[in-house]
Amino acid sequence: MKKGDSSKKFASFKKNHAGGVGKSVRISCFVLEIFGAMRACRAAFSLYGRCRLLHTTRAANSLVIYLRPKENLKLQATTRNEPRNYLHCPRSRRQGPNTLRLKRVLRSTDPNIKQETCLNNDNSCVRKRSRNMSSQLIDQLDKVDPEIDDLIKKEKSRQLRGLEMIASENFTSLAVIQCLGSCLTNKYSEGYPGQRYYGGNEYIDEIELLCQKRALEVYGLDPAEWGVNVQPYSGSPANFEVYAAVVEPHGRIMGLDLPDGGHLTHGFFTVKKKISATSIFFESMPYKSDPTTGLIDYDMLAKTANLFKPRLIIAGISCYPRHLDYERFRKIANSVGAYLMADMAHVSGLVAAKMAPSPFEYCDIVTSTTHKTLRGPRSGIIFYRKGIRSTDAKGKSIMYDLEERVKQTVFPGLQGGPHNNVIAGVAVALKLAARPEFYDYQRQVVSNARTLAKELVARGYKVVTGGTDNHIVWVDLRPKGLNGANAERILELISIACNKNTVPGDKSALNPGGVRLGTPALTTRGLKDNDMKQVAKFIDEGITIALEIKTANNGTLLKDTFNQEPFKSTILAKQQEVEAYASKFFMPGIPDM
Repeated sequence: MKKGDSSKKFASFKKNHAGGVGKSVRISCFVLEIFGAMRACRAAFSLYGRCRLLHTTRAANSLVIYLRPKENLKLQATTRNEPRNYLHCPRSRRQGPNTLRLKRVLRSTDPNIKQETCLNNDNSCVRKRSRNMSSQLIDQLDKVDPEIDDLIKKEKSRQLRGLEMIASENFTSLAVIQCLGSCLTNKYSEGYPGQRYYGGNEYIDEIELLCQKRALEVYGLDPAEWGVNVQPYSGSPANFEVYAAVVEPHGRIMGLDLPDGGHLTHGFFTVKKKISATSIFFESMPYKSDPTTGLIDYDMLAKTANLFKPRLIIAGISCYPRHLDYERFRKIANSVGAYLMADMAHVSGLVAAKMAPSPFEYCDIVTSTTHKTLRGPRSGIIFYRKGIRSTDAKGKSIMYDLEERVKQTVFPGLQGGPHNNVIAGVAVALKLAARPEFYDYQRQVVSNARTLAKELVARGYKVVTGGTDNHIVWVDLRPKGLNGANAERILELISIACNKNTVPGDKSALNPGGVRLGTPALTTRGLKDNDMKQVAKFIDEGITIALEIKTANNGTLLKDTFNQEPFKSTILAKQQEVEAYASKFFMPGIPDM
């Protein structure tokens, strides 16, 4: 078509559609193709003084136009089902790959409709707001609940201005946060893909299956040999669900003792009380580390297992800074006929990036959280072996039956409907974990931890085991004359977040002698090895302030002591210095949220 012809056609279009109120306006494929979608729409709608063009959104094969008519003006787009005389181009052309079709934009005559209704070509409602609709469903958080909004913004500011060094924390990606706040939170889906107790789960099934697929792929697992359940709400339920599935009530488990770097859910109890439900419903026997080196005493573990005869041995940590010897664990488990479970909650990201030994070669079951080094949402995951477990004396294969046990225990045994928005977030995190950038990130996590440990040792601190292989730096403060609670408090006051932690030899978990430091969150924000040297300096300066206050108060250090002058001013000055340093670094997520 010649350029002059197109101008005549557009002039004709303007003349034919300069109608009054109530007349139907049709934007043809010809106008869209010849004059460009955005120009055509703006030119056409500017002819009418009775409506205002808000904005247009261009998508694949469609253009959505949002209008605010001043009077009852109806506007709609040409569709393929309408008469041929409304189209200025041949059918083959308007059905071509470059043809744009407008979605209908209608102004209803219904007085209950407060603003425009945008319809897809299939007439499904995309956007609709009634005058009778409660504002609590559509208003922003700052309007609905200013108190919560203000607290969230304060927490955001705290995270941005401070140094997050809690080893179990990280900053997840914007994409994961978008999943958590999506419409998936609306859907209830008890059961498993293809076996739901509710309808309308076809897309929920696809999301869960995709998450399972990515979980197996990121750890290089064969679906014929491994299965995975992504429904556990977090790591603690995942562990309990495994025990309930495999050990059964009052069965025997062995896990690393809490003061030696283990986790509550590995069967922790004290002389006076059973603390964790895993020690209430199951018979627990802890294994220990060498009090001199801080390293797991595998020889004593083997002897204890031979006497205790556990049904399940747990190879897992919450504060242990060294790699686990899964091969040794496997031999010990085989010697007593026990299942071997790895709890890789802390190191799952390192394992995915091959920065830590993989437990999958030796273990029957592997559990994990997804929010620590894996950098996803707060959730849990259970991997279980499939296929042949062993052979009996007659050479007959003994098969694993873990899949049905785990599935039954997770649902309906201990949980109801899964959190679909979280499962989608896990799927996104697993996709990101397969990218080269994630490998670089994990390498930096370990490098930062090693630099931090080295710097603290150089400043006179006792680091348990003498260093680290992962993201954890475990500091024993007893030689300094300071307990973990006071160290945590002074560091918090100068905007460094860490947690008090038991160290080998502690008599009570309520009065721990050390702190646990971690590097995943700081590494996500972009801190490198040289920054760790500055962080170590800040930590040392904070501990030094606490020791000075303790000395000035005749060896006592109470919470209100930190608020007394001249120490209060010293602490405030150090806090401002730390915050000025931390605020320079990027923090992912939604601004102010």
